[in-house]
Amino acid sequence: MEEWKDGRMEGWKNGRMGGGDGSDPNSALTGGRILNYSADVEDSKIITIEPGKRSGKPRIRGMRITVQDVFEYLAGGMTEDQILEEFPELTREDINACFAFAADRERKLFVAPA
Repeated sequence: MEEWKDGRMEGWKNGRMGGGDGSDPNSALTGGRILNYSADVEDSKIITIEPGKRSGKPRIRGMRITVQDVFEYLAGGMTEDQILEEFPELTREDINACFAFAADRERKLFVAPA
């Protein structure tokens, strides 16, 4: 495995780290596969923020399900497919929009030098 200039690790094969043998510690979060999202996802049409609803947290299409909820389900070990089965009102595009929203928020994060 090689490290890229920006610090990421190269080594994704067949949608899994290390050839899919489960050696990736994050594979439990994704069911052993890459959760595919695109920066081109128009998350602003899917992710909504309204003061007074769910404490102003980012929600999916105005529903009570928040971006945080989706990530907590994934962190708890649910796969994308399990989330979609449990919440039939969600779509794969909704989950992808959560990733796009979080990635965009991370890009905008400013850390002041010490």
